[in-house]
Amino acid sequence: MLKILVSACLAGHPVRYNGKAKPVHEVLLEKWRAEGRLIVVCPEVAAGFPTPRPPAEIQLRRTGLDVLTQAASIEDNTGANVTALFIAGAHHALSRAQAENCRYALLADGSPSCGSTFIYDGAFTGTPHAGAGVTAALLQQHGIRVFAESQIAELAAAIALESDEQGT
Repeated sequence: MLKILVSACLAGHPVRYNGKAKPVHEVLLEKWRAEGRLIVVCPEVAAGFPTPRPPAEIQLRRTGLDVLTQAASIEDNTGANVTALFIAGAHHALSRAQAENCRYALLADGSPSCGSTFIYDGAFTGTPHAGAGVTAALLQQHGIRVFAESQIAELAAAIALESDEQGT
């Protein structure tokens, strides 16, 4: 069975920076949960961040890939550099995904960890820009296809296609 790494906040866990969840109310997600396909993880909590915690953004309109190559940093809105914890969380998520043989991930868009189609610009003004967070970038580097919560239909199509190809 194809497993899916999923952001804990999307699965209804109150682990976001503001202490809330970002639950996805989608029939497909409930079906996958019932089938035992979901591997739930919050990279930030796994790295040791508390909930709630100050919001953090990748600085200077950079991306998670830039963070992984040490060309960018992540700061919270108090000015604290939290880059190392975000990288540790990304590696935790990758380890879980690899241990469970996940080839897909459904991650919360906008997050400096999990964003896959957009993240915020680092100025804490709510200005998004195209790019991936640290966890999304690391997963993609290791061949795991990452989807945002707005792309559940595309994820379902990819899983169906792979299942058909495997005859499962």
